[in-house]
Amino acid sequence: MIGKLFIISAPSGAGKTSLARALIANQSNCKMSISHTTRQRRANEAEGVDYFFVSNDEFLTMTEQGIFLEYAEVYGNYYGTSRIAVEEMLAAGTHVLLDIDWQGARLVREQMHEAVSISILPPSVEELERRLRSRGSDSEDVIAARMQQAFDEMAHCRESDFIVLNDDFNQALDDLTLILANESDSIRPLTLDVDVLLQNKRLSAS
Repeated sequence: MIGKLFIISAPSGAGKTSLARALIANQSNCKMSISHTTRQRRANEAEGVDYFFVSNDEFLTMTEQGIFLEYAEVYGNYYGTSRIAVEEMLAAGTHVLLDIDWQGARLVREQMHEAVSISILPPSVEELERRLRSRGSDSEDVIAARMQQAFDEMAHCRESDFIVLNDDFNQALDDLTLILANESDSIRPLTLDVDVLLQNKRLSAS
């Protein structure tokens, strides 16, 4: 049995990483693809667990060798998904989660047509900004840049096969679990107006 590839995209602050980790913890046959990055390793990160940390030269050599399924530059650092690692896990029957932005998702879908793409949205722009500020580690300039990037990400959410609203963590996790189990007919209807979200207004039920 061949595994399935699931792409999860979301703006920073939407809760994507926490949801993905919880999903994997509850699924014995699902793993997160570990990206390569040129970003400096943080104190709480482990090599081969959070990322594979490489130099700029190493990363560029890997791109020339066609190793990456997709790659992108984010805030001056490169991030890439290893094609070989993904294909090996799928061939072993393991479901694979990719945590990438809309541009990477588009590239992967063009190459792997069976991939299932999921966008995760926050309940409102105000809540998204609150979550970013609650981290307490970013400057105003960084927060402003992340908010702009969030709008860019959310503007492409309709390209995904599914949109999951993270207004309640457990309910959003249930929706993701149903999608992985091929029971997407049971997920919650999307009761929000995406256009309103992108207009920087509080969401209203549709």
